[in-house]
Amino acid sequence: MNSTTQKVENINLEINKIFSEDTDKKKKAIGLIHRVYLTQLKNSRLYLASTKTKSEVRGGGRKPWKQKGTGRARAGSSRSPLFVGGGVSFGPKPRLVSKKVNKKERRLAILSALYLKKKQFVFVNEVAFNEMNAVKTKNILKLISDLGLNTTERILFILTKPNKQFWLASRNLKNVEVTTANCLNIEQLLKTTHIILSNASLDSINSIYGKQYA
Repeated sequence: MNSTTQKVENINLEINKIFSEDTDKKKKAIGLIHRVYLTQLKNSRLYLASTKTKSEVRGGGRKPWKQKGTGRARAGSSRSPLFVGGGVSFGPKPRLVSKKVNKKERRLAILSALYLKKKQFVFVNEVAFNEMNAVKTKNILKLISDLGLNTTERILFILTKPNKQFWLASRNLKNVEVTTANCLNIEQLLKTTHIILSNASLDSINSIYGKQYA
């Protein structure tokens, strides 16, 4: 293990400044986490199913048979929903679905999820993120192995600012995700097994999701 990576076993002192206040409130926020998670799933879903109505189906401009005298029910178009090959009544159409969550609720949910995941925190020096000059997946693998972790587990890197080189180097690893402190989302936090961050990342999280907003 080199000087740029260090695994912190006992992080209670490290995260006291962000999680010491209202810990009971964060423990009780399970329902809020669940609601924010479902809202995120709802907003990320694409409603693309589409069917054609009677007027959108090709053809059907000629009246199938005369109005009277055939003994059959009157019909004006062979593309009526009553016919095979006709349009669909009240079928699905592409639509936008948006569900709102209050900003303070979302911040509290993310902070609470972080609190519940605090035992999975692994701290590294900020240099480990910044020194990624070349786009090499093996550099990410070395960093992960130096921390005693395995790429078969879900790993989330939380950076202080966007790092394109780091992101490009890690995108070939299916269980590794990279995000920044201001772009955290509930799904990433809940599904990850280990969270790798620096003290600077923790300070950013504190400034964005800290007590002044919760």
